[in-house]
Amino acid sequence: MFLFLTYIQLTMASGPTVLMRLVASAYSVAQKAGAIVRRVIAEGDLGVVEKTCATDLQTKADRLAQMSICSSLARKFPKLTIIGEEDLPSEEVDQELIEDGQWEEILRQPCPSQYSAIEEEDLVVWVDPLDGTKEYTEGLLDNVTVLIGIAYEGKAIAGVINQPYYNYQNNGKRTLREHGSEAKAGPDTQLGRTIWGVLGLGAFGFQLKEAPAGKHIITTTRSHSNKLVTDCVTAMNPDEVLRVGGAGNKIIQLIEGKASAYIFASPGCKKWDTCAPEVILHAVGGKLTDVHGNTLQYNKEVKHMNSAGVLAALRNHDYYARRVPESVKKALVP
Repeated sequence: MFLFLTYIQLTMASGPTVLMRLVASAYSVAQKAGAIVRRVIAEGDLGVVEKTCATDLQTKADRLAQMSICSSLARKFPKLTIIGEEDLPSEEVDQELIEDGQWEEILRQPCPSQYSAIEEEDLVVWVDPLDGTKEYTEGLLDNVTVLIGIAYEGKAIAGVINQPYYNYQNNGKRTLREHGSEAKAGPDTQLGRTIWGVLGLGAFGFQLKEAPAGKHIITTTRSHSNKLVTDCVTAMNPDEVLRVGGAGNKIIQLIEGKASAYIFASPGCKKWDTCAPEVILHAVGGKLTDVHGNTLQYNKEVKHMNSAGVLAALRNHDYYARRVPESVKKALVP
């Protein structure tokens, strides 16, 4: 106990480490991005463009949120490597998109000792400015998240997930424009929340809950399914299958007890989809891998595609990994 207290006192005396300052900034930046996501829908012009196909979309919110996140972090941490989902042209960013704040509660937390000497140039930040874009365009707002993941030596070590529409009750009857202008929480609740975590410290901003014992509830893709995905889900002998949008949303289902495992047997998922959610899951004892059981790598040179899919669970990851069909494994090469 004495050594632990001494470490905390030394940490506080020397000021927050690079990692904790970055996480504190990412928290505030993610909140700003969430506000941008809400504002764009409220204004009614989503500015939708197709990237590679009808299910791979980009909106004005994706573009503005990424500019806000990347520019805000780059100004405060100029030696970072930042990799964002959207391929955007270099241009001057409007000052109103810049977030300079840092979440004080995070700055007061001790940095895990194994990360205390990390420098800016050692870190890679993976950004998905709007995870669940297709669902966003369809008014399924509770599927949407903003993801900022932080990696060191190829490993995801810290992450922030903002849910812009947490506490929003989607009744499925209103138009998209009405969703934006009337997107409100209940009278005594706040719209939106931010979850954050650091390996060795924990994950915060939610209430951890396990899925019902003995139940195999699988969460999987809503808009990117195919035969491999279906075959893999079926092999799990699920009691229930949830089809929702967004990798961040699915990991939140795991940590809040709504699902037992997240299975996506397809190469469609990217590093910016999994980096931040992986940290949150691992920080509370869960596990995220590809369908072969391999850990994902997040160094700056790595290919962006998670070509061997995603398999994640809060508990009993091995149970699900053992049930992945050989035909699926052969089709998905790491």
